[in-house]
Amino acid sequence: MKKTKMLKKNYEFRSVLTKGKCFSGKNIIAFIQKNKQATQNFLGIAISSKTCNAVRRNHIKRLIKESYYHYEEQISAGNNIVFLWNKKANPKKVTYKFIKEDMKQIFQQAKIFINA
Repeated sequence: MKKTKMLKKNYEFRSVLTKGKCFSGKNIIAFIQKNKQATQNFLGIAISSKTCNAVRRNHIKRLIKESYYHYEEQISAGNNIVFLWNKKANPKKVTYKFIKEDMKQIFQQAKIFINA
């Protein structure tokens, strides 16, 4: 299993959001940028505090992380990936299945699957 590191600093997020390519699904939006380390992926997750309360935001973050870890082995290394929650999506009706389908669609659009 690959070990993906998390993006934590504001300048790291800003770099990916300004220079990365945008891909969107129904519930999540992803910004993907190639990084200088070709052996590792970096993951960042951001959800606006205006979307919902802290408990719901943390639940959504956990679902996004779990969906990402499901596809981690199938993704090529050397990417910075930032997931944002779509403001138009309803956070109360979010499920693991919907996020997983969105993520698969986004990774196919970005062409970062190894065998696709």
